[in-house]
Amino acid sequence: MTTQNDVRTMTGVALRFCANLNFMFLEAGSFLDRYRAAKSAGFDGVEGPFPPSEDALESLVAVQKETGLKQILMNIALGDVPGGQFGCAALPGWESEFLVNLERTVEYAKAVGCGKIHIMAGKLDGPATEVHDRTYLANLRVAAPILERNNIVGVIEPINKYAVPGYYLACYDKAVQMITAVGSSNVKLMLDLYHAQHIRGDISNSIRALASYIGHVQLAQVPGRNEPDSAGELNFRYVLEVLATEGRYADGWVGCEYRPMAGTVEGLRWLRDFGYWQ
Repeated sequence: MTTQNDVRTMTGVALRFCANLNFMFLEAGSFLDRYRAAKSAGFDGVEGPFPPSEDALESLVAVQKETGLKQILMNIALGDVPGGQFGCAALPGWESEFLVNLERTVEYAKAVGCGKIHIMAGKLDGPATEVHDRTYLANLRVAAPILERNNIVGVIEPINKYAVPGYYLACYDKAVQMITAVGSSNVKLMLDLYHAQHIRGDISNSIRALASYIGHVQLAQVPGRNEPDSAGELNFRYVLEVLATEGRYADGWVGCEYRPMAGTVEGLRWLRDFGYWQ
């Protein structure tokens, strides 16, 4: 049985890795079977997918109890909004739908003990304007007390223009400005190292600069979005050491949001090679 090591630096945080079930274990079939596959592979936690339909919540709770997996992160429910899978937090005219989606996701998150929700901004048809900025900030301010009451952290994630052209939030400076303006410890940054390399590069210094805002981290190699030990631009053995030493976010969970090059289990060798699993 694979076990996860408690890898900690003298001054940093222990890194723990959760399987992203939107990307990993797709060969297992249904999202419930992906939970079982993740547990069998050695994971203690998972993130995603989106909240299931109402009639599937009971099954989700049951499989979570069966596997003992921790639900680390859940994407916000989508509802019926433009752009489909990318949310609506920055879309004028969809404020009511945003609130409905948030409250539904909070309900599901509480049912499975999930402490983080990814608040998705939405995809635009043209350039972002001040109206989008005001809408986004207003929605985050509405979300903050709801998250606080339910002891949940909402994370916002810049997404690079190559992966999702037109996504509203594609800038870390804007993300930090929004988090600062909201002024709540329950609204933080999701630092996806795959997107960060595309958007700003300079990953080590980016981790240091953004450390106080981080609420969750994800990873994938660039540009292929595959395992961290695959060929690409980033030396993840070093990057993860920097993250553990200087990331300073509370729980140390890192989401494996990558596309396995072959089978998911075969691709997990990096966790053993890097010393995180035995």
